[in-house]
Amino acid sequence: MSAHPNKNLSGDMALAYLPAGRYVLTSAYDGARAGVLVHWVQPCAEEPALLAVAAKRGHCVEPLIRDSRAFAICVLRSEDRLLVRKFQSPHPPDETTDPFDSLDVETFSTGSPVLTRSVVAYDCEVVRHFDLEADHELYIGQIVAACVYDPSAVVGPMLRTDA
Repeated sequence: MSAHPNKNLSGDMALAYLPAGRYVLTSAYDGARAGVLVHWVQPCAEEPALLAVAAKRGHCVEPLIRDSRAFAICVLRSEDRLLVRKFQSPHPPDETTDPFDSLDVETFSTGSPVLTRSVVAYDCEVVRHFDLEADHELYIGQIVAACVYDPSAVVGPMLRTDA
């Protein structure tokens, strides 16, 4: 333990010490598809299996999730710079083109696009949406389908051993 702990961290500085990852949040509705990079995804229940996803307010996927009541989470490899660049903007530069056109994609039961180059993907139905008084909003999704695309990449903290 440090002899002089820093007790004066701001809230945003303190958040930097919590685990975060690289995920693409996707959804589709009425022929439109969109995706956005998010950093906070957390399991929040086992029965039924639920995920909590925090997404920056005003992102391009929000109307599709609202109307379809569904989303997918694609877990990215840490070295996948292409997908990070492609989905990092909450407002794509050209909203008339499909961001998934040049990518290998499949769908499960909800119809949300799933990137096949992800490590793991979860297809979810929205059970709750929280419009927080903050810069992010929170979605709770029930996992209805999932796929492990690269089992060799699922190591360390990704795997629970007590289940």
